Amino acid sequence: MIIKKVRVPSPHPGIYLFEVTYLSDGLKVIGLMAEPTCSDSLPGLLYLRGGIKSVGMVRVQRIVQWAHEGFIVFAPYYRGNRGGEGREDFCGDDREDAYQAFDLLEQHPKLSVEAGIHVVGFSRGGIMALWTGIKRPQTKTVTSWNGVTDMVLTYEERIDLRKMMKRVIGGTPWKYPERYADRTPLAHLDSFKPQLLIIHGEKDKHVSVEHVHQLVESLPSSNQAHTWIFPEFSHHFPPAEQAWTLSRAAQWMKEKSNP
Repeated sequence: MIIKKVRVPSPHPGIYLFEVTYLSDGLKVIGLMAEPTCSDSLPGLLYLRGGIKSVGMVRVQRIVQWAHEGFIVFAPYYRGNRGGEGREDFCGDDREDAYQAFDLLEQHPKLSVEAGIHVVGFSRGGIMALWTGIKRPQTKTVTSWNGVTDMVLTYEERIDLRKMMKRVIGGTPWKYPERYADRTPLAHLDSFKPQLLIIHGEKDKHVSVEHVHQLVESLPSSNQAHTWIFPEFSHHFPPAEQAWTLSRAAQWMKEKSNP
């Protein structure tokens, strides 16, 4: 599955960073992997970024933050980015890049099988994370951080994204409702097994808190969702509060690995 793994400079002395090329639908896709230098077996964490193309690209700082909490982290750039093959299509066929990245993490020699793999999705990555939890039911937890849950709602809210969405998806949700429905996981959550953590800033103008409400209402069990709503925050949390929330979320994940 891994075609190439190249070590790259790391800002943290206790964490190795690698650019990994792997196969997804026969395409060469690239992502960033962070491995703590300790010899212990560790849980895995699949980080699914937001945005599209260069907007919202994987940030080294964020991946190192999660690795510092004691995870082997892999964050795909998605197809067509940073030298990868194919074309990113905003939660369409590129969802396969997330599923194959999950499978890649499962094969990591330092992965603790008992602790398993956790999935975190930020912004557009939230919808990718939910799909991964559906398609990979062995996922321990899914965290949607200011995450998109409904593609039609995104089209309605984000006037600035409509041109891109029409181009990438092929039209409006009114002309091609099936294409937007295919990208939206809410109707498929009856088979969703992981514990779910929802982190959201109530002042988020990029992904409104309505995405949270629709997600919670669509879950088969209200006990599945652990919701942390921050009334004072927007799409990007202030650095200190973001770091504190991330550390708290990491602890929550580990607790769910060992109930």
